[in-house]
Amino acid sequence: MSYPGSPLASASLQNSPFGPDSYVRYGERYVHFPLGMRNLSGVMGAWDSDPASNLGECFASSLLDEPSVISVDQYGSRFIQQKLETATTEEKNMVFREIMPQALSLMTDVFSNYVIQKLFEHGSASQIRELADQLNGHVLTLSLQMYGCRVVQKAVEVVDLDQQTKMVTELDGHAMRCVRDQNGNHVIQKCIECIPEDAIQFVVSTFYDQVVTLSTHPYGCRVIQRVLEHCHNPETQNIVMKKILQSICMLAQDQYGNYVVQHVLEHGKPEERTSIINKLMGQIVQMSQQKFASNVVETCLTFGTREERQTLVDEMLGSDDENGPLQVC
Repeated sequence: MSYPGSPLASASLQNSPFGPDSYVRYGERYVHFPLGMRNLSGVMGAWDSDPASNLGECFASSLLDEPSVISVDQYGSRFIQQKLETATTEEKNMVFREIMPQALSLMTDVFSNYVIQKLFEHGSASQIRELADQLNGHVLTLSLQMYGCRVVQKAVEVVDLDQQTKMVTELDGHAMRCVRDQNGNHVIQKCIECIPEDAIQFVVSTFYDQVVTLSTHPYGCRVIQRVLEHCHNPETQNIVMKKILQSICMLAQDQYGNYVVQHVLEHGKPEERTSIINKLMGQIVQMSQQKFASNVVETCLTFGTREERQTLVDEMLGSDDENGPLQVC
């Protein structure tokens, strides 16, 4: 039987009408309505997706009884996420109590991780702290996991400084491993963005001898860009920029390094931009014909001063270059 507007609009029922130990097929799985499930009619508020539908009411009640079970289902997870945004304090507390015993395993689930993230966003201050405590001792493992890394990133965004510091400390000695990982690099980027610089200096300092190597790495180049954006320590800026400028021509022609060079041209200091342009002068025609470096030349023309742009154009159109003017290529 179909109930328009209900979250179970096309569900098939077994052992209907609802009674003790009844099941409803929802998507590709059966949702269990526990023995003695209470009737929350009139109390559900935002949880009742369709007040006129007994089926929607029972489904919402089941979510409150077993959210940790329902959240592993795609549609159940989505339903809980939506309702947490408008739930009352009592309803959030009910969900929180049920979720907490399974929180760590739910963090790595393809659907449940989003529910955990919503709890970080909409939970009370005490709930957020308690939920973040569940990460203790597991930050590295979660950071390297496809879904767990998303939970860690959300936690880093919302928890207090003491918990942020505790979390990032677990990455000490593993920063390079995380940077090179398809999941872990996002956690490192989020730490650089959200945690005060002095609290993550021990992480950033591990990049000092690896700036060029990381700049030519598919994930490392993103991390170097975050360092340039958020780390204002003079020592860090000087070391990172010195390494980049020493290898500017190579980086400009690299499939990942060119993004780092463009980032400096667009967001760096005027003297850094001028230094890059000066190092490229004399090779503008060759660079303009190279797949990745041509993007760098275009960025130079976009963000350079009027004089710098004119110098670049003159070289492109000139006839004294050993490869000939760009206009006849």
